[in-house]
Amino acid sequence: MFFLKIMQDIAKINSRIRITHGNLSLLRHRSLCNNFKTMDRLMRSRRLCLIWLPLVSVNCAVTKGRNLSSNGKEENISTTMSEQANSIYDFTVKDTYGNDVSLEQYRGHVVLVVNIASQCGLTKNNYKKLTDLREKYGDKGLKILNFPCNQFGSQMPEDDGEPMVCHLRDAKADIGDVFQKVDVNGANAAPLYQYLKAKQGGTLVSAIKWNFTKFLVNKEGIPIKRYAPTTDPMDIAKDIEKLL
Repeated sequence: MFFLKIMQDIAKINSRIRITHGNLSLLRHRSLCNNFKTMDRLMRSRRLCLIWLPLVSVNCAVTKGRNLSSNGKEENISTTMSEQANSIYDFTVKDTYGNDVSLEQYRGHVVLVVNIASQCGLTKNNYKKLTDLREKYGDKGLKILNFPCNQFGSQMPEDDGEPMVCHLRDAKADIGDVFQKVDVNGANAAPLYQYLKAKQGGTLVSAIKWNFTKFLVNKEGIPIKRYAPTTDPMDIAKDIEKLL
């Protein structure tokens, strides 16, 4: 029944995509995001084996400059920065107001990088638990870097700047530093995310699967572990403590 519900949700999305000719700006898929939890739990317990169609031919040899997105399409990614970078400190990103921020300023800190969304079924728990993590370990050297992303069901519609700040304040999400909205997959994926995915690939493909994928980075700026969207942030606490 869980599998049937998930596939029904996907069918609805595909139908709406055809109607809107690929414009996802108005789509909201809370049910699919909620079902992600159930799907992940069943797959972990080996009670569900999910095969996404259509299948694509996969060359298992290492290829540079190529990646597969979550919908099975090849990403056209420039690998220059991700190949040359020695750590996250080599990257400059923009804060929510558009100002340049060198990640060099996080040198010597343990860093957790998260792609966040406001209207996902995972939002409430992640906002709360990321806040708990920051409060527990912030004074000990943990920094949480939050990158809003609207690529998954258009579930991060808030604009950068004041709208984003006000949203997080209203949600009581004191989750750390918040940056400009980015793409995490595809040809326009942020260079930082190209690097993170290159260092810590995911299951089957390295593409980010959904909102709230998490990367743990050590004090030398090296990504050492990647966590699924459904991983409770507090379940990462033991790994954070080892690095602090």
